[in-house]
Amino acid sequence: MNTRPRRLSNDAAKSRGAVLPLDEAKRTFPVNRMLVLWCPDWPVVAAAAAAGLPAHLPGAVFLANQVVACSATARSVGVRRGMRRREAQSRCPEIEVFVDDPDRDARFFEPVAAAVEELVVGVDVVRPGLVAVPVSGAAGYFGGERSFAELLVDHVSGSAGVECQIGIADGLFAATLAAHRSAIVARGRNAEFLDPLSITELDQPDSNRTELVDLLRRLGLGTLGSFAALPQRDVVSRFGSVGLLGHRLASGGDERPPNRRKPPPELAVTREFEPALDRVDTAAFMAKTLSTKFHAGLAARGLACTRLGIYALTERGEELHRVWRCAEPLTPEGIADRVRWQFEGWLRAAAGERPTAGVSVLRLTPEETVEGKSLQLGLWQGSDSGGEHTPEAERAARALVHVQGLLGPSGVFTAVFDGGRGPVERVRLVPWGDRRAPTDGHDAPWPGRLPAPSPATVFESPVPATVTDSSGEAVSGTERCQLTAPPWKVAVEDGSPRRVIDWAGPWPELTRWWVPHGAGTQARLQVLLEGEAAADPAVALLLSWQHGCRPEWTVEGRYD
Repeated sequence: MNTRPRRLSNDAAKSRGAVLPLDEAKRTFPVNRMLVLWCPDWPVVAAAAAAGLPAHLPGAVFLANQVVACSATARSVGVRRGMRRREAQSRCPEIEVFVDDPDRDARFFEPVAAAVEELVVGVDVVRPGLVAVPVSGAAGYFGGERSFAELLVDHVSGSAGVECQIGIADGLFAATLAAHRSAIVARGRNAEFLDPLSITELDQPDSNRTELVDLLRRLGLGTLGSFAALPQRDVVSRFGSVGLLGHRLASGGDERPPNRRKPPPELAVTREFEPALDRVDTAAFMAKTLSTKFHAGLAARGLACTRLGIYALTERGEELHRVWRCAEPLTPEGIADRVRWQFEGWLRAAAGERPTAGVSVLRLTPEETVEGKSLQLGLWQGSDSGGEHTPEAERAARALVHVQGLLGPSGVFTAVFDGGRGPVERVRLVPWGDRRAPTDGHDAPWPGRLPAPSPATVFESPVPATVTDSSGEAVSGTERCQLTAPPWKVAVEDGSPRRVIDWAGPWPELTRWWVPHGAGTQARLQVLLEGEAAADPAVALLLSWQHGCRPEWTVEGRYD
C-alpha cells in the first residue's frame, strides 16, 4: 500500500476566486468549517492490499458485474464506473478483478482513521476512504489551515502508507468535493466554488439522490450553479424534501442546519458480553439486536441519528471508540453495518494494533440527531422494492432476529436469486442480516440454462429415479446428451412406475470443464406423469441425468 503521497494543489475554481492558495489560508474559521481527508479509489486500494498486490496495478471492484470503483491506472485506459465487466476487460485485459466487500474496506481503513486521530480529536468516519474533522481548533494549534493540511497529509501517508488528498470548506458536502480537488475554499465562498461543478456531484454514496440527479440532467440542469439559481419555493413544490436538501447543498449550505439537537444521554445503549466478543461474525450478530433497540429508542422520541458513536471496552480495560458521520439519518441496518465495519477494523487489525482481549462492553451513542421526519419511510414499498420498509416488513424482521437469537447466527436464512443453470444452483441461502447481493456473473447468458418456468419445489438432496422405454429397458444418455430412447415410464425412488404423458428436453450441459480430467456431461428433462389413480392429477417433474453417476437419473424438482 506504500505509494507516493499527492501534494495539495489549488487548480480548481481558482479563476472564480473560490479557492485560496495554501500559503494564504492561515486564519481561524468558525466551528462549522470542515476538513475532509479522502483516499482516492479506496475500495480498489483495500482490495489490492488484501490480495497482496501493488496499488499501482490496474484494478477494479465489481458489484453485480458492474464497475463500482477503479484505479487511476485503469481509468487511464478507459475503464469507468458503471461499465460492464466484459467491456472493462476488453479495454484493459490485464485489469485485476476484485469483489465488492465493504467489510474489507472498513478493516483496512481503520489504520488511516487512527493516524488522523493521532493529530486531531473529533474524527468522524463518513465511510471507508473518507474522514471529516472540525478544522478550527487544529488549524489554530498547528499554525493555520495550510500547515495543518500538509502535516496531516504527510503523517497519514507515512503512518498508514496510503495516498490521500485534503479539502477544507464550510460544511461536509463542499469539503468533500474540495478534497476531490485538493482545494481550500475560502470562508463564505462555497457557492462560487460549487457553481461550475457537475450536477452529478449531488449523487454521493449513501445519499439516495440518484433519481433526483437523473431528473435534473434530463431537465437541462447540468451544473450545481444552475440548480442553485432556481427559487427554493419552486424546488420544494416540484422535487419535495429530497430536492430541498439537494438545493441547499448546491447553494453552498450544509446537509443539516448548524443548530442540531443535543441528544439526551439516556438514548445511549450499552450491553455487556460474557464471554467477550472476539470474532467479527459474533459481534455482527449482536450488533443487529443492539442497533434495533438503539434505533427504536430514538424513534420513540421522534429522533434519528446522523452521527453514531461506537465505544467499546475490552476485558483488559482497553478503551476503543470511533464516530461515524452520515449524510442521511441511519436506519437499523445502517447502524448494524457500521458496527460490523468497526469491529472488522478493530478485531482484524495487524498484530500489535488490534486489542489484546475481546470486547466485554459495547455502547452506541447518538452523537448528533435530527428530527425523525428526516427519516421518512415509504408508504407502499416493501423491503424488497427500493430498500424501503413497511411496518409489516419491520415486524417480520424483528421476528427473524428473535428466531436467530434462539437458533444462532446461522439459524435463519433468506434466499438470493443467483447465477447458474439448474434450479439448485440459482438459489443461494444467505444468513439473515447479511448482504443479499447476487454474485458476479449472475446475469450472464449461462448456455444450457433451464428454460422457464422453474420448478416450484426444489429438493435439497436429489431423489433417485428410474426411466425406462416402452420395452422396459433403461433409458440413458449418450456422450452428446441425447436420449437412447423416448421415455415411457418413470419410477421415483422405490415407488411404482408411472406412465409419461408428455416430456421436453433434454437440455445438455458440460460441467466442470475448467478442471483437468474433471469435466462431465449432464442433461435435464421435463416430464409429465399420470397420477397414481385415475382421478389423481398429473405430476410434472424435473429430471437430471449425469454421465457416470449412480443413480444416473435423479429428480431435482417438482412443478405445481
